[in-house]
Amino acid sequence: MTATLGSRTIRKNPRKQISKIILKKVVPPAVALIIFLVIWQILCLNPNFKLPGPIETFSETWDPFIIHPFFDNGESDKGLGWQILNSLGRVGLGFSLAAIVGIFLGILIGANKLLYSAVDPIFQVLRTVPPLAWLPISLAAFQQANPSAIFVIFITSIWPILINTTVGVQQIPQDYINVARVLRLKGLKYFLKIVFPATVPYIFTGLRIGIGLSWLAIVAAEMLVGGVGIGSFIWDAYNTTTETNLSEIILALVYVGLVGLMLDRLVDFVASKVVPEEQK
Repeated sequence: MTATLGSRTIRKNPRKQISKIILKKVVPPAVALIIFLVIWQILCLNPNFKLPGPIETFSETWDPFIIHPFFDNGESDKGLGWQILNSLGRVGLGFSLAAIVGIFLGILIGANKLLYSAVDPIFQVLRTVPPLAWLPISLAAFQQANPSAIFVIFITSIWPILINTTVGVQQIPQDYINVARVLRLKGLKYFLKIVFPATVPYIFTGLRIGIGLSWLAIVAAEMLVGGVGIGSFIWDAYNTTTETNLSEIILALVYVGLVGLMLDRLVDFVASKVVPEEQK
């Protein structure tokens, strides 16, 4: 790789670039993680500290939860791999519905000032309702645990998507609107040429917030509705608490955090490919 500066050619060493990335992006979090684990292990030396340390947690969950994450003994006795996949299935369905409905309503409400004035106070009230407060309503409506959990995900994640999309439509520059009038863009062409390019950064901001809220909501909802899922696994392990079960809960929490991070990075990656460079 070379770069020209005046009459001189500067050669960039790929190895040095990789080393810089490792020093900036890999080493600091690795050191922070090691320090955290050491502090955690030291705290566990206190007999009054009831939680297992990192070494004990690792040894107690190695078999079967780490090396065999997809074991299946029937009913809810499944490995963490199956538990997470079941939760991700619910999140995928609920979040997809929220994205479709939220983007559609956001564009519709953002483009109509009268409609926005009518529904904005209602949305501002509903979006502050905690996710689990919707669970009794959904259970009464659907009479089944799985649809109820999906509804909780939907109603939790739709608000940031809807509100951000609405704001994005309202922030479309007047120059864009004037160009659309000159070119007589209407309907689908107006949406594809003007509305979507202008609002896509706002939409993905809402999607990124929404996916995080979806993952938070499903873990909490599954603790109450039962069945197979990471939230149910954590709750069942707590209800039969032993030292080994505490290690299983800690491992499950680590998995929850890692999956949440991957979901956030996935949406961010898609946004980096869709959002125009000048709008980032």
